Amino acid sequence: MTKTVDYEGRRRSVLIATINRYIKYALPVSSSDIAGEFGLSPATIRNIFAELEEAGYLSHPHTSAGRMPTDRGYRYYVDFLSSRVELLEDEKNSIMKFYERQIDRLDEILEKTSEIISTITHYTSIVSFPEWHGRFFYNGVSFVMEEPEFQDISRMRYLIRIIEDKVRLLDILNRDFQEKVRIYIGRELDCFGMDNCALAVATYSVRNKPLGRMAVLGPSRMQYQHIIPTLEYVSGVLSETLNKI
Repeated sequence: MTKTVDYEGRRRSVLIATINRYIKYALPVSSSDIAGEFGLSPATIRNIFAELEEAGYLSHPHTSAGRMPTDRGYRYYVDFLSSRVELLEDEKNSIMKFYERQIDRLDEILEKTSEIISTITHYTSIVSFPEWHGRFFYNGVSFVMEEPEFQDISRMRYLIRIIEDKVRLLDILNRDFQEKVRIYIGRELDCFGMDNCALAVATYSVRNKPLGRMAVLGPSRMQYQHIIPTLEYVSGVLSETLNKI
């Protein structure tokens, strides 16, 4: 019996495996790094890499034989993410314990929400409330500064300037979207100096009326599988809490 090969499915699996490895190690991925996962030779993986690079999903740094994802590669990865990491029970419990406290001040709730998000995700978190005319809370800038992408001092400066530029940041946060969590990757942010960044944004509501936004800012190489369910969960719990105030 002739064995048929799903070449498109194999390319997709190789792309996802490459991105997963790059997210984990922040190093260009070589064919030998992932060949064993597929029972294929490094030469076959290199051919698939070349096809994915030609399609714009991977890039080939001149200083390395490995590949790394492009913005288009990350976009495909996010849009077709089939599996997400479920939040750990202790993560859910820590979130619920905070919101079970008797807190009546909105500013304190939003500030602590920002703190919770950054603690769980290990990235920079932002929580906005438009009615306060540009005021927002953020935490965890130090987490992002520890990432390899921001060891360059100029990149670090750009990131800090963006966070401090409230008008520009809120303009990005307040864009219209329909998804529970909207991901902006690299050039999609349309913001100078953030070409290697990603921003995940969710809406929190009161009585089904959108009230504000919460977001996670990090490198394009962020842990999307964990970020998306975290924002979905926190936005839901925050909305329920605000409905009771």
